[in-house]
Amino acid sequence: MTLGIDVVRAAPKVLLHDHLDGGLRPQTIAELAAGIGHELPVADPAGLGGWFAEAADSGSLERYLETFEHTVAVMQSAEALTRVARECVEDLAADGVVYAEIRYAPEQHVSAGLTLDEVVAAVQQGFDEASASGGIVVRQLLTAMRHQARSREIAELAVAWRDRGVAGFDIAGAEAGNPPTRHLDAFEYLQRENAHFTIHAGEAFGLPSIWQALQWCGADRLGHGVRIVDDITVHPDGTAELGRLAAYVRDKRIPLEMCPASNVQTGAADSIAEHPIGLLTRLGFRVTVNTDNRLMSNTSMSKEMHALCEAFDYGLADLRWFTINAMKSAFLPFDQRLALINDVIKPGYDKF
Repeated sequence: MTLGIDVVRAAPKVLLHDHLDGGLRPQTIAELAAGIGHELPVADPAGLGGWFAEAADSGSLERYLETFEHTVAVMQSAEALTRVARECVEDLAADGVVYAEIRYAPEQHVSAGLTLDEVVAAVQQGFDEASASGGIVVRQLLTAMRHQARSREIAELAVAWRDRGVAGFDIAGAEAGNPPTRHLDAFEYLQRENAHFTIHAGEAFGLPSIWQALQWCGADRLGHGVRIVDDITVHPDGTAELGRLAAYVRDKRIPLEMCPASNVQTGAADSIAEHPIGLLTRLGFRVTVNTDNRLMSNTSMSKEMHALCEAFDYGLADLRWFTINAMKSAFLPFDQRLALINDVIKPGYDKF
């Protein structure tokens, strides 16, 4: 029998791949938009939530990207950023998330005059306010856009803030035509600074993107990484043969930040039941479960995990495995990761 959604919600969860501008409450978007005179496609908050999910579900990349134009538009003041960040953490905590790394691109929030530093400070204030009461630990990941030329600047920003709430660096945006190797100076800088970073790779584009992220850029984790299955041959008898790159990823325990619902929306997988997460989990890859964009995918960590339970008959032991995988893979100091695993996650699962 499939685990109930209430049980999944009560279990401790760890989130490594979640975009701040992809997780706003519709009510908040409506209120912030009214305050700055930004026109929304639907004014009513309830209808607005439906519009976001429908546009993201349309199969059109243009409509999917249009959704972010509206969320980013209302995130241009320090007050708005702090509110969005605070509500993000409140929503995650209510969903049973005990540790989260939330990513966003500071360069997308400076059109009204904020400096990059002020953007990070505003987000951190929101995180601090929401996590002050305990129950959840949250860190920022600063994202650079791969089609822009500010990656070194954002990498330096991440290092400047690394003892003040920023755990690492990320690069995102259209993979095709924008290889991560264009930003080698940023990655080499981060490596010299002993800093952590993840790279969006192997979502819309295949194995070359993953290979570059790992072997040229030195990524600690792969954002999505779903196309690593292109290097795995499954024989008729069910046995699997790993190519050199897939074997390297598994051997080195490179974490895969998998986002099932999002992948179905963007066409990287046909359905949850057919999502490569099932095969990769069976083969023992370092798989983690994530939300990507909670608003656009109308999802949460509980919904993602519950959907996997329905599709693959996973139980609490599997969810515990995903959660410990993610905590092991977090960009948090080792002793703090260990404390969360031993003092929060394991006892949380032992209650059931």
